[in-house]
Amino acid sequence: MIKGYLIILPGERTYMLLAMDIGNTVVTMGVFEDSKLVTTLRVATDTRRLADEYGVMVTNALILKGVAPTDIDSICMCSVVPPLTVVFTEVCNTLFEVSPLIVSAGVRTGLPILYDNPRDVGADRIADAVAAIDLYGAPLIVVDLGTATVFDAISKNREYLGGAIAPGINLAADSLFYNTSQLRRVELIAPGSAIGKSTTTALQSGLVLGYTGLITTMVERFKSEVGQDAQVIGTGGLINVIAQHTSIFNEINRDLTLLGLKAIYNLNQ
Repeated sequence: MIKGYLIILPGERTYMLLAMDIGNTVVTMGVFEDSKLVTTLRVATDTRRLADEYGVMVTNALILKGVAPTDIDSICMCSVVPPLTVVFTEVCNTLFEVSPLIVSAGVRTGLPILYDNPRDVGADRIADAVAAIDLYGAPLIVVDLGTATVFDAISKNREYLGGAIAPGINLAADSLFYNTSQLRRVELIAPGSAIGKSTTTALQSGLVLGYTGLITTMVERFKSEVGQDAQVIGTGGLINVIAQHTSIFNEINRDLTLLGLKAIYNLNQ
């Protein structure tokens, strides 16, 4: 039979894992056929939506990508939105009849965490680190550009050292829009020069080139502490906004969190 866009021979047994990254802005999901990521899908984060609403959205999104919900037989989830953790757990139990593995304290990750309080580290940051180590080795610096701009440092001994958190580009843009009278929303593209000749290009310069400078400087500081040989891995929904204006990234991988969830799921079987 044809499953998604992979051909499954009669009698051949595979398993399909749904990895779910519940973020502050977007819920990102990926379907793995055995070890291969075969498709990704995204829905907007909204704590007002009920489990039935999200169930319909997820079902329709999977079908559009060629995956029958009944084909999902395992789920691994990370969340930075506690109310939606409960909602999506209900979705998993009712829609898929699967109890999800939720990345939290007590779940095996294979990653020593040297934070003052390891429980404070976001599950998505742990998933990013696990995937990055598996794919690229160590030492590493992971830069995740999403709702927040997050930097994570991994030592040459594959230990999670800590990181830094700054407001995301869209958060900064929204703050300007909502808290000023004359500044407007702008497209996140770099202007032709750093010196803007209009309000629009001045905002674009500050947001795009300014954040490029922030990220470049933070990576330089991290390297002075982690080691100059640390690879820099970029991920997150806004990574392409910045990556084209700097050469600091060794690799760009927008699926890093999903791949980390898959690796963590495997460790806990």
